[in-house]
Amino acid sequence: METKTVSHRMQSLLALYDMQTRFFLNVIDGISDEDRHKRLNTKANHIAWLTGSLVQQRYELARLLGSDMKQAADELFKDYKGIQDDVNYPSLSTFQKDWETVTPVLRNALVHVSDARLDSPFEMEEMKMSHFDLIAFMIYREANCIGQIALWRRLLGYPAMKYD
Repeated sequence: METKTVSHRMQSLLALYDMQTRFFLNVIDGISDEDRHKRLNTKANHIAWLTGSLVQQRYELARLLGSDMKQAADELFKDYKGIQDDVNYPSLSTFQKDWETVTPVLRNALVHVSDARLDSPFEMEEMKMSHFDLIAFMIYREANCIGQIALWRRLLGYPAMKYD
């Protein structure tokens, strides 16, 4: 069996990736289908959109690193599409299934990404950064979205997210 030494900078990001893999499952646990679209008379992104956006982000990063996989709800999120009013987003269990499908594929790609690739430039519209910085930003964004869903849990009367 081949072993791969992960660079020091990727070790930290992988630790966060692994934590957030578990936190994602914990934060959506027990949320009803009825509550996934609630916005409580605000323009805030609801749980269904936040969840699907997180899943889409992992698939986008996996594609950037060589995968050709897409989530079931790709059409609702591709091209960084924002929340759409009057759209019935998939169930959280659908998003969970896609999350569980892409997560090991992406983790493997992150373990094996070369230093040359990490240092290479990434450009999109007016954004320019290294691939390492892009990966770091995406992992940061995961934590941000999980935190938003955790807040929705409390606002909707659910128990706080578990950290186990």
